[in-house]
Formats: sequence, structure tokens, C-alpha cells
Amino acid sequence: MNSAVYQKLLKENVRPSVCDLKLKRTWVLQQDNDPKHTSKSTSEWLKKNKMKTLEWPSQSPDLNPIEMLWHDLKKVVHARKPSNVAELQQFCKDEWAKIPPQRCNRLIASYGKRLIAVVAAKGGPTSY
Repeated sequence: MNSAVYQKLLKENVRPSVCDLKLKRTWVLQQDNDPKHTSKSTSEWLKKNKMKTLEWPSQSPDLNPIEMLWHDLKKVVHARKPSNVAELQQFCKDEWAKIPPQRCNRLIASYGKRLIAVVAAKGGPTSY
């Protein structure tokens, strides 16, 4: 994925979701420091489209709850041993749909503890 594809993804998915959820201006986009997120073109696109972003420290997956979901997803999809791209895509969709809302709730609920652990580790690695 490059900056142009990322911007298209934001336009086609994030903006409609914000409207559907009636978030108005109360939301902030959280993204990591991947080059496609921080490129000049993406920064300009975000500004032009009035999308506020959250400042985020580099190399901090322990602060991003979705990273644990990606880890879970990779593990279960790998165990199913997809043999081609179509199977990989289908397995990802199947397994994503199986993630219980309680898993997401627990990850969000642990966020305060994650922040405390990062501060205690002075920005270094944590057990998360």
C-alpha cells in the first residue's frame, strides 16, 4: 500500500463511517507512523479533508489495541494454511467475523494499564 491507496481507503471507508456513526467533529484518527500515514501527500490530504489525527509515538504497537487483533488474526489464518490468495482473503474475512466484541472490549479496557506500563518502561518495551 502506498500513500495514494491509503488516502483512497480513508475517503471510501473512514469518511462514510464517520457520517454513518454521526460523529460530527468529535472524532480523531489514530494512525501509526508508517510512511504512508506521514507522507507529505497524506498530511496535505488529511488537512484538506479536515481529519484530525492523534500524535503517536514511533514503534509503539503496545499502545495500539488493534495490533493484538492483527496478531490473533494472523495466528488463526496461518493455522488454516491458505493455499492461494483467494483462500487467504476468505480466511481473513471468516476469522475477522469470529472475533467476539468482548475481545475488543477487553483490549480497550486494558488501555490504561498499557499507558502506565509504557510510562514505567520509559517508552521501552512492555509485556503487552
